[in-house]
Amino acid sequence: MVTTRTGGEMSQPPGAQGSTSAPEKWTPRLIFSLASIVLVLEMLAVSYMMISMALPAIAAHYQTTQGAWLLTSFLLLGAVTAPLIGKLADMYGKRKMLLACIVGAALGSFISAIAGSYSVLIAGRALTGLLVPCLFLSYSLIRDVFPAKTIALAVSIATSGMGLIAIPAPFLTGWLIDNHGFRSIFWFFVIGLAVLAVMIFVSTSESQVRLRSRLDFLGAALLGAGIAGILIGISFGPTWGWKSGSTLAYLLGGVALVVAWLVTAGTVKEPLIDLKVLSRRSVAFTATAAGFMYGVSGLYTMLLPMLAMTPAIMGLGYGFGVDAEGFAVFQAPIGALTVIGGLIVGMLVGRNVKPRLLLALGAASAALGCTLTAYSHDTKGLLIVFAGLVGLGMGLGYASIPNLLIEAVPPQLQASTASIVGVFQSVFPAALPVIAFTVMNNSHIAPIPLEMTQGVVFYTDSGFKVAFLIAAAASVACLAAALLLPKRIEQVKVPAAQASGEPAMATAD
Repeated sequence: MVTTRTGGEMSQPPGAQGSTSAPEKWTPRLIFSLASIVLVLEMLAVSYMMISMALPAIAAHYQTTQGAWLLTSFLLLGAVTAPLIGKLADMYGKRKMLLACIVGAALGSFISAIAGSYSVLIAGRALTGLLVPCLFLSYSLIRDVFPAKTIALAVSIATSGMGLIAIPAPFLTGWLIDNHGFRSIFWFFVIGLAVLAVMIFVSTSESQVRLRSRLDFLGAALLGAGIAGILIGISFGPTWGWKSGSTLAYLLGGVALVVAWLVTAGTVKEPLIDLKVLSRRSVAFTATAAGFMYGVSGLYTMLLPMLAMTPAIMGLGYGFGVDAEGFAVFQAPIGALTVIGGLIVGMLVGRNVKPRLLLALGAASAALGCTLTAYSHDTKGLLIVFAGLVGLGMGLGYASIPNLLIEAVPPQLQASTASIVGVFQSVFPAALPVIAFTVMNNSHIAPIPLEMTQGVVFYTDSGFKVAFLIAAAASVACLAAALLLPKRIEQVKVPAAQASGEPAMATAD
């Protein structure tokens, strides 16, 4: 299996990724392992939704108007720590870091569950953000320990299966809050994550792939602080004002720190992220496409419930007046078609269909769904169909992205490179809704007195049209990035001095 090339680089023959000792078929243990990983990612997917539903009760209990921090802190810590966690995973083991993140997230949920003050609750919620790196850690680990013939399907199921939990989540959340209070949400995560940590520990092997490297602490500090500044500025810009000193300080300071990281990464011998890898067309456009795809997902799934839950009696030209449970009829097709899209990718990539083409198809489906929604959202049946097109695009995109990274990056650099893609997947969903709602708030607020709506802001029909067209434009940008990916991807080679365990694969297609 192992060949040595000139220049001291080691490689495997094409198609030799995955565990070389595992049987080339699905086994009960392998299925149990994949189910455990999928459930962890389901916890990540449902976390934001459940906390959003519990936010009114939490804000009332702690008498705070700073509810946004409960949502922002989760995303913030996850994005800030992702590059460091990715590097540690490549150096010391992806399973170790996955388990560490799950245990850390469980501890954060425990802190939130018993919090006596809102600041302690925020600290616990931030620690729960360690669920965010679990996404790239999961498919990086699958790539190393699953049999080669199962990898494409397993990765696709893991990344697109997150859509299923969105269907029962509103019912479960409502039942927990109504019968056991908001703290039951955090206890749900404590118990669930503890069980899942044990399941992964007993079912999933550790990767034998290692990257021999040193930790770039300066790079980690600069990049982490830069990401934090940008995310805080984007998240609170609408509240503080885009021209306020605080917003500009966070945004400009964050950008300056990221630039400083880029400078240091180009000078140190073993940077946190190898810029040569990051600048490769196959990686750079995958990261860009991933950011736009997740941004579209975040914006569309934020706009759709607002539109559907608006009472038709308001006379705004849209709205069906459904409650959280009634919204399930819109959410179910999105979740189901997200999973179907992932399964399509898994099966077709296994038959040598290029993930680049499937990503482009997913972006086109999402663009079509967003555009049709923008121009026609007053008929329930059509809206469900259009939402399904977006869900299908999400599934194709979610599953294609990790398969593209597996194709482009060797095992030794998989987690650290995927962590940067994960940062794009966090920053874009934070930024795109801010852009859309800034436009809507500036010129598309419905002229209805707030005393008649109990302080709730409603938007005009044209406001929603513009917002969905922004989502469509982001889908087109994702499509462009997918088409700009090289048709033949050469995998990065790892110098023998840094490679350990299973060698890197060097393929050209």
